[in-house]
Amino acid sequence: MSDLSILGIPIANPVIVGSGLLTDQERNIRKLIETGAGAVVTKTIHPSPPAGLDERIIRLPVGMLNSTTYSKRSVSHWLGVLRSFADDALPVIASIHADTPAELAVLAAEVQATGCRGLELGISCLNEESGLPDDSADRVYSYASEVRARTSLPISVKLAIGEGLEDRVRAAIAGGADAVTLSDTISGAAVAPESGELELGGVYGYSGPGIKPLVLAAIWQLRRRRFTLPIMGVGGIASGRDVADYLQVGADVTQVYTALHTDMYATLDRIVTEAVAITAVPQEALA
Repeated sequence: MSDLSILGIPIANPVIVGSGLLTDQERNIRKLIETGAGAVVTKTIHPSPPAGLDERIIRLPVGMLNSTTYSKRSVSHWLGVLRSFADDALPVIASIHADTPAELAVLAAEVQATGCRGLELGISCLNEESGLPDDSADRVYSYASEVRARTSLPISVKLAIGEGLEDRVRAAIAGGADAVTLSDTISGAAVAPESGELELGGVYGYSGPGIKPLVLAAIWQLRRRRFTLPIMGVGGIASGRDVADYLQVGADVTQVYTALHTDMYATLDRIVTEAVAITAVPQEALA
């Protein structure tokens, strides 16, 4: 495990805490690292996050729906926090997005100046007021290439599984990405039994165990088609066995998030402990 790294950042284990509400505060990020996270991805930093949206989460029997978007904390706040992490050599990846590729490139350059060591481009959030973005290969290339032109930092592009994934991964590579993160949330809905209306008022991001088989299949297929770039596997991880499953199909590291909404630190500690124990076993013994 000592030689493990992602985006050029040495990490102690393959369990990274993904971007979300739980990583919107400096103290949480520091404690997650102290608890054993290999690295932590910040909540997505945005120069002009949507205002006035009803942002909530709802737990389902399997997984979670959320209508959240980006951090409401200012860019200047985050730049100070990222400098503090860099000063302490903490394994933190900055998740960033903006309304245009040019704006995102400017933000990426500002983040690099803090000493932060890696970026995740959170360009596939489907919870904005306009709904699911047109996550075409052209759009992915525009964002990735603009950022690459303004920063030398290693970049992972976070993508959602689904139609055109291979083309979008190729576009990320062509745009200069060093890795991809799979998967962002996918479209989901739940019906409120009392009213018959959709919970949260519409279709929003679904995460949790229900998407794990879909993401495993997507990663396996990418590897079968000889995509060799590093992949951070995300979706439904709640145990060390889940981590091992992702590594076996070709993910280089994993990200855990939804499971941490229950007993955050204790759950992370358990997953890391299990993952380190399982992944220390020769891979042929895991089959």
